[in-house]
Amino acid sequence: MCGIVGVISKAPVNQLIYDALLLLQHRGQDAAGIVTATGRKFFMHKARGMVRDVFRTRNMRALPGTMGLGQVRYPTAGNAYNEEEAQPFYVNAPFGLVLVHNGNLTNAHALRQELFAIDRRHLNTDSDSEVLLNVVAHELELAARDLPLTPEEVFKAVRAVHRRIKGSYAVVCLIAGHGLLVFRDPYGIRPLCYGEAETPDGKQVLVASESVALEGTGHRVVRDVAPGEALFIDLDGNVHAQQCAEQPSLHPCVFEFVYLARPDSVIDGMSVYQARLNMGETLAQRVISTMPPSEIDVVIPIPESSRPSAMQLAQKIGKPYREGFVKNRYVGRTFIMPGQSVRKKSVRQKLNAIAQEFKGRNVLLVDDSIVRGTTSKEIVQMAREAGARKVYMASAAPPVRFPNVYGIDMPTKSELIAHDRSIEEIRQFIGADALIYQDVAAMKRAVGMLNPRIEGFEASCFDGCYITGDVSAEDFAAMATQRASQGDEEDAQRSRLSLQSAGEH
Repeated sequence: MCGIVGVISKAPVNQLIYDALLLLQHRGQDAAGIVTATGRKFFMHKARGMVRDVFRTRNMRALPGTMGLGQVRYPTAGNAYNEEEAQPFYVNAPFGLVLVHNGNLTNAHALRQELFAIDRRHLNTDSDSEVLLNVVAHELELAARDLPLTPEEVFKAVRAVHRRIKGSYAVVCLIAGHGLLVFRDPYGIRPLCYGEAETPDGKQVLVASESVALEGTGHRVVRDVAPGEALFIDLDGNVHAQQCAEQPSLHPCVFEFVYLARPDSVIDGMSVYQARLNMGETLAQRVISTMPPSEIDVVIPIPESSRPSAMQLAQKIGKPYREGFVKNRYVGRTFIMPGQSVRKKSVRQKLNAIAQEFKGRNVLLVDDSIVRGTTSKEIVQMAREAGARKVYMASAAPPVRFPNVYGIDMPTKSELIAHDRSIEEIRQFIGADALIYQDVAAMKRAVGMLNPRIEGFEASCFDGCYITGDVSAEDFAAMATQRASQGDEEDAQRSRLSLQSAGEH
């Protein structure tokens, strides 16, 4: 999971990209990067950390230009601690390309070998995004060799890219002196949309992972990029579009609606907020069928993604909704933090219980999902320490039983509390008096009813069905090995070999 943005304008774009990345900060807190362009010259600044920390005044001054792109990173492939793997990535031929990518390539290892042995391209990191950039560069070079670069050559290259790569990918690529290339995988797993604004200087086109980044920067949302579709936005802001996949189908990642996306975003025509309300309604039915609502005194959400589901659940079962936990907003999201040791340490730094909402009551805690179980276990204990008589736990999502290979940080089975465990065993682990999960089919119905065009969902972490059809046991083993090899390298020495901003020389 990452947040990406790209813009073509007639006015300086550094502040606009910065503002859009702030609106997408929830999608990644590990690293941030921006590239801008003036004519055929790129200017880049990227580093580990959150947007507000990475970009200071001196960095922003060193990012001139009227077109550019940016990314907030949450590592799912490569090394979480290597600053060199922060995006954007740059390659100088053909034309000069800079790319940001949200997703995860499932055949990155095979592509890496192809690029070295056949395409004669050098890779300097373990990031699948660098693999993707070099595949795009190679296919652009083939498509446009000895020809002017027109939208047709660009789309021909994207068709070839779709044939070569597998997995999930939403991509924004800046082509020096030509414009912005945008494309989405044939299943539409990761979100991508674009919008427009009229400025005193002329038309401005902005592409982003979520609609909130468009609306929050004063752009009118035009539409989502379709699965398999490519857009080429020229220097005048003209949007050229073409379907480049052979058999596209709309199967967005359902976990975007469960947890990842901001509630005020609309993805593929579906309101994230309404989806969470709907999930709360279906979860209420599960609660009623599991235990009498009379045994529940109060419904309390675990901030923040679960609030809409908890509110709707409370209304449906006729019990009061209360805020029982206060969140410290200056601690990073535990789900995003690399390293289980960091995650365990941070829970009580992040949440504090309001004792009066718990004392002497039977409380139903509602979370958006339960992934590893360690956070849930500590929160249940916090509720008991605050005086709760009984603590019930409900999850707006079904049990997370399978690894995710499409860009969510759940690559190993051993980290998933629900893998090979019964509901009763999970309940015992987290220490709750009762545990109620959402049903997989009910979750899909609750979200899918918001858009009849939806053909299905990528829900592999819940149902074990990997939509790209190319995921094997060897892939899971490789990911687990890579994840274990990273360790906690926070203080490791890192070298830097990348395009620098002119102001940093």
